[in-house]
Amino acid sequence: MEETIRQYNGLILGYLDYQSNGDIVAKNAYRQILGRYERSSNTTKDFYGKILYRGNMASALLILK
Repeated sequence: MEETIRQYNGLILGYLDYQSNGDIVAKNAYRQILGRYERSSNTTKDFYGKILYRGNMASALLILK
């Protein structure tokens, strides 16, 4: 399932793609992968696999791009 994240004026910031295993993939407005939340390790990682946060902060990746 994919959720579209928009600014207050309707501009698309990106997408959150919910996986069946509980992971969440964050994508920018062009659908390029920015990073992911991995439920098994409870960490949010950037595109390169570097841990940025503990817990689900996938939506923050859309804002911090």
